[in-house]
Amino acid sequence: MTRRGETALRFSATGQLALREEPVITRLMTAVLERPELLSLAAGFTDNSQLPADSVDRAAAALRAKDPGKTYLQYGRNAGDPALRGALAAHLRTFPGETLPDIGADDFLVTNGSQQLLYMTVQLFCDPGDTVWVEAPSYFVFLELLRGLGVRPVSMPVTPDGVIDAVGCCRQLRAWRAKGVAGRPRLAYLMGAFANPSSRSLAADEKTALAEALRAEAPDLPVVEDMAYRELYFGEPPGVPSMLSMEVWRGHPVLYAGTLTKPFATGLKTGYGVTRSKTWREGLERIKGHQDFGSSQYAQALLREVMQSGDYARHLRGVRPFYAEKAALLERVLEEAGLRTCGWDWESPAGGLLLWLRAPDGLDTSFDGRLWSAAMEESVLYVPGDLCFAEGVPRNFVRLSFGALAADRIGEAAQRFARAAARAAARAAD
Repeated sequence: MTRRGETALRFSATGQLALREEPVITRLMTAVLERPELLSLAAGFTDNSQLPADSVDRAAAALRAKDPGKTYLQYGRNAGDPALRGALAAHLRTFPGETLPDIGADDFLVTNGSQQLLYMTVQLFCDPGDTVWVEAPSYFVFLELLRGLGVRPVSMPVTPDGVIDAVGCCRQLRAWRAKGVAGRPRLAYLMGAFANPSSRSLAADEKTALAEALRAEAPDLPVVEDMAYRELYFGEPPGVPSMLSMEVWRGHPVLYAGTLTKPFATGLKTGYGVTRSKTWREGLERIKGHQDFGSSQYAQALLREVMQSGDYARHLRGVRPFYAEKAALLERVLEEAGLRTCGWDWESPAGGLLLWLRAPDGLDTSFDGRLWSAAMEESVLYVPGDLCFAEGVPRNFVRLSFGALAADRIGEAAQRFARAAARAAARAAD
């Protein structure tokens, strides 16, 4: 609806899709801003107390000393700072099982967070009406991104405990193939380590079985392996290498999506992608050239200094046990409040920033459900789990984040959530 005197605007089909509904992330953030008393277990942010201000200050001072010409404040290369890309290549090879002798700086593209990388990839491969294959559950912001571009997410078959069902995948791919090119997915998207929202990591045999299914039924289907949370492990690093390092995936079009925002500083908004496919990488570079012709040179220069000085590795050694303690605290309070005895269930995360809970069957946790209204009465916020499924069902899951909320408030937030769960259950019994 236009204001009086305002010219009516005609939006494109893509523009109309984007405007069709408000992004969920905006709705959640608005709820927090409008109700300061709310404690949010929804925000997937990192903890302000762990933001590396000292490391950034040291890096800024080092830049001024090393570069009196101040090139770090100038435009940079579209693909990203070569030295940072080289540091990222070296860093990737430090993970267990990563054998990437043929991967170097030229195979990397630096982006404004991993979200830009995902958006550009969908733009590169998909037209409105196309299909993208995703896990069940999957990253709800990515699902919204797809719908905003007119692309339909479809869940790949999984077992009851969330493991990818390779036999079911073959069956689904054959059914798509029988319908012709128009019915096939144009892209597949998975999270390899500490997935958002489930916190589970893909096992080696799971990745192998999926690769074999694709080789048989869809050898040209591009696959994105999102590793945004890979570095935030609580004990040992995940022992399963990325798809880029697995021989069974050799020759298949794969993009590794990484980020420096979640493990280091979210405000620096620096992500990256790496692929052996020159065509894929050059396509992304062309689109990025249209969008911004290069991410912030200053942010990249800071991160380059941080990585080369060793501050990045030191920071990670500090935040990993910090987030592990917060995860344990959230679980302990939920346990003590009797949530499991009321029929709730979850797996303890081994990394990441999230706890994925299954509510008792019949308890609707969506925005329209009893739990949501009870949670608003208790002034606690969560992410409804149905948002994380391509088909919007099931509706009895919840995503809780222990990342942003200060440690001394997590206990109170968990107690509020448990009271909301009890209140919702009592209303169901009435």
